[in-house]
Amino acid sequence: MCGCHQKYALHSDGRTCIEKDEAAIERSQFNATSVADVDKRVKRRLLMETCAVNNGGCDRTCKDTATGVRCSCPVGFTLQPDGKTCKDINECLVNHGGCDHFCRDTVGSFECGCRKGYKLLTDERTCQDIDECSFERTCDHICINSPGSFQCLCHHGYTLYGTTHCGDVDECSMNNGSCDQGCVNTKGSYECVCPPGSRLHWNRKDCVETGRCLSRAQASAQAHLSCSKVGSVESCLLSCPAHTLFVPDSENSYVLSCGVPGLQGRTLPKRNGTSSGTGPGCSDASSAPIKQKARFKIRDAKCHLRPRSRERAKETPRQPLLENCHVTFLTLKCDSSKKRRRGRKSPSKEVSHVTAEFEVEIKMEEASDTCEADCVRKRAEQSLQAAIKTLRKSINRQQFYVQISGTEYEVAQRSAKALEGLGTCGTGQVLQDSKCVTCGPGTYFSGEQGQCVLCVSGTYQDMEGQLSCAPCPSSDGLGLAGAHNVSECGGQCSPGFFSADGFQPCQACPMGTYQPEPGRTGCFPCGGGLLTKLEGATSFQDCEAKVHCSPGHHYNTTTHRCIRCPVGTYQPEFGQNHCITCPGNTSTDFDGSTNVTHCKNQHCGGELGDYTGYIESPNYPGDYPANAECVWHIAPPPKRRILIVVPEIFLPIEDECGDVLVMRKSASPTSITTYETCQTYERPIAFTSRSRKLWIQFKSNEGNSGKGFQVPYVTYDEDYQQLIEDIVRDGRLYASENHQEILKDKKLIKALFDVLAHPQNYFKYTAQESKEMFPRSFIKLLRSKVSRFLRPYK
Repeated sequence: MCGCHQKYALHSDGRTCIEKDEAAIERSQFNATSVADVDKRVKRRLLMETCAVNNGGCDRTCKDTATGVRCSCPVGFTLQPDGKTCKDINECLVNHGGCDHFCRDTVGSFECGCRKGYKLLTDERTCQDIDECSFERTCDHICINSPGSFQCLCHHGYTLYGTTHCGDVDECSMNNGSCDQGCVNTKGSYECVCPPGSRLHWNRKDCVETGRCLSRAQASAQAHLSCSKVGSVESCLLSCPAHTLFVPDSENSYVLSCGVPGLQGRTLPKRNGTSSGTGPGCSDASSAPIKQKARFKIRDAKCHLRPRSRERAKETPRQPLLENCHVTFLTLKCDSSKKRRRGRKSPSKEVSHVTAEFEVEIKMEEASDTCEADCVRKRAEQSLQAAIKTLRKSINRQQFYVQISGTEYEVAQRSAKALEGLGTCGTGQVLQDSKCVTCGPGTYFSGEQGQCVLCVSGTYQDMEGQLSCAPCPSSDGLGLAGAHNVSECGGQCSPGFFSADGFQPCQACPMGTYQPEPGRTGCFPCGGGLLTKLEGATSFQDCEAKVHCSPGHHYNTTTHRCIRCPVGTYQPEFGQNHCITCPGNTSTDFDGSTNVTHCKNQHCGGELGDYTGYIESPNYPGDYPANAECVWHIAPPPKRRILIVVPEIFLPIEDECGDVLVMRKSASPTSITTYETCQTYERPIAFTSRSRKLWIQFKSNEGNSGKGFQVPYVTYDEDYQQLIEDIVRDGRLYASENHQEILKDKKLIKALFDVLAHPQNYFKYTAQESKEMFPRSFIKLLRSKVSRFLRPYK
């Protein structure tokens, strides 16, 4: 039974105590209560409520007022109609919370997130594309950024593997590179070779007999050096009617080749891994040419191949100096450097060196009874020596010019003259929209017009920035204007056809043979007695093999069976007679591979430094190979400890931990273990090493494979051990998805590691830069911990 204080009376409910005046009113004979009485009772009850008792009944914040308690809610909550309860506001329901991509409601707040390939800016609302191409080591060769993603491309002669890596293509493994005879693979390219007694055809694939002259060859492709005398001044002119190659090495250096080398002469300078070839000439029908190198010096001049002034190029009476020097091929290399004059205050003097390599043809038709072959050769040598002597005088007086496509060029210019051209583009370039643009393939730079000119029909140009177009192997003038390569010259035999010189008229490949390329002089046999369905076949797939091989196999024409591609090779197509060798140093896990993606680099990746570094699984970010075993050792300098961040790791658990990454003090299984996993975790984690040194091992089996990992680390001063551990063990570091993305961001991790490894580098970053790099919540978390560590008693 309930009871009340003497000043109170028991309510009719048998539980509540009320003042005696209120009890009297309740016992009144009137059924209705006056408004004044009710108001009086409510006021008295409000006066009884206080925040000191049960927080005034409020969910969150309680405040005592003259009229009683007042409840309120923090930001992110709203007060309910009962005036007591607080309910979380779902900010994501209104305008998506202001988020660009994703909005996730949290207790009392919300969090914006971004799609993969984007990052959240410091306003914590806006998503910005991650420019992966701005990171180091994203792609081996070419990186193309796109919204939310990126793409890696490889230079010509290389192919992509492991998502971002480029490996040299072994063209010789693909039907012998389509070479008629031998094939030699090179970095980024390949070369066809011919046996003794034959030479390479202009198509760089077929071999033709030595001494056999193709009917359409042009003898006018040879260079011609002439020297004359105007008064007391010697002047020399090198004419380059065709086959000119201009390679600017730098601003004040270039290489220029002119003419066609003889059969046993050197090939033209290489550019982008390709050789310009020997051309179609027939000079190999006689003896080997004479070769000689000479070096010339030009004082107070820079190596600029510039068009000669028209006024200076006007014809004047000349006295010929050279008559019998048949220079057919010449390579010039001009290089400028500054030479310090004696005396401290003396200015540097510009000096240019011109290195010339000559090839002189021996005209055996000049031999006679009084002067046989040796005599003719000796005369040619004497003529070359005289030419070099005259050329030296003309170069010293800057009277040596090169004529290309009707324009005469100065080999080098005096410094004062070179200054006149400042602000203009280099030779082979034109000004477009205030930028220097190199003349592209299918065009050449005309020094006379100062612009890029389209190659006329019957010529082609497959390189950039050249000063002339090369003549097509045929002399009929067919083909496209602006031809980018020899295949656009026109008149060539189509795939499935051939002729003695590769040009029309052509005949179809006979039954049992095929030819996949244009302009060839023969066809490949199917082999093994196989026939084709029709004449004019263009691939081995047209050969009537006895079985049809699936991808991952090749047809053996001896046994007439399909053979699985061996380890280290692959074949993506049906009905082929070869397997393709994996690019670079990659290999496959098993035989019978069908795609280049099965080719994997077996090398254990990473860079280990005293202060920062990283380890990565083989072939990362492509799938790691089977049966891999990698071991790394991290040994920091004295008084330094190791911090490791695992942004994400992909190890399939389906094969019962057959692939595992372990970090411990030493190779001993009983040594202190810092980290071990055999699973996939896309959530990052940071931790400090439990030992001063780390032995790290990664092993994979023959089961499933995955992307693997790239794990960065930093070594820091052991005086900061307590602070670092306090940070990495705080759950708030990983609770926010935005914080997790920081540990995955290569640029931000690099900035953090830079400061951890060398604290003085902290002053490189301004407060504004820090705010622009990291979200406020992350800075607040770190600031509180650093302040507590540096000022523990404040």
